[in-house]
Amino acid sequence: MAKISYITEEGLQKLKTELEQLISVERPAISKMIAEARDKGDLSENAEYDAAKEAQGLLEARIRRLEDLVVNSRIIDESRIDTSSVQILNKVKIRNIKTGAVMTYTLVSETEANLKEGKIAVNTPIAKGLMGKVKGDVVEINIPAGKVSFEILEISR
Repeated sequence: MAKISYITEEGLQKLKTELEQLISVERPAISKMIAEARDKGDLSENAEYDAAKEAQGLLEARIRRLEDLVVNSRIIDESRIDTSSVQILNKVKIRNIKTGAVMTYTLVSETEANLKEGKIAVNTPIAKGLMGKVKGDVVEINIPAGKVSFEILEISR
């Protein structure tokens, strides 16, 4: 059974745009590369042909993955997001108890995660540790560097 993914409308649109690009631009380009390599003769010793076929296989796998994501995505109604406790699409401001460093993260689906934009996937250790907690809670989270304590300073949309 396919895994349901909760996503924003913007995130779903990005997936659809990428999928369209792969199908309408990348797929024909690789087909052309294969045809050109095939025209060069003996396929048993044709490195260009092998590389193009491998690229085609990777592209087709990516297309299938994106198609599955689009089909199994459910758009989250952002207007119904509650900020009384941490949940997906909440913006959470936390403070590292030990260092005093303050960070703000938005909890998003795995497909929308982008650390540079402050968006972390709900399946990351930090997001999992924050889910369901309320403002003022102190949580201990196991991250690769060890156990870290964070205080939740603010929850917003």
